Amino acid sequence: MSYTLVQFDFPFTGLWGDEMVAARGDLARDIAQEDGLVWKIWTENPEEGRAGGIYVFETPEAAVAYRDKHSARLAEFGITGINAQMFDVNEGLSALTRAPI
Repeated sequence: MSYTLVQFDFPFTGLWGDEMVAARGDLARDIAQEDGLVWKIWTENPEEGRAGGIYVFETPEAAVAYRDKHSARLAEFGITGINAQMFDVNEGLSALTRAPI
C-alpha cells in the first residue's frame, strides 16, 4: 500500500495545549472519521503563532479531498495564509525510522 501525507501549516493566535484540546475535541473526532485517514498529528508553535497538522491518508484521492475540505473549513474560521502540501510516503525508509504505518 502507498500512503499520501498532507501537511498543513498556518498562522494561529491560540488556543494552545490543553485549552485547544478542550475547544477542538469535537473537530478532532470529526477528522478521525475522514475516509482514508490513517492518522493525524496536531502541531502547534505558540512562540511563532503557527499551528497545523500532519496527516497520512491511504490514497492520494482521499488526501486531495481532505486537503480541499479542510482548507475551506480553515478559511471559514477566518484563517488565512494556509500552507497545505502533499507528499508521497517512502514506506521503505519510513519503516526503518519507525514510522507508524
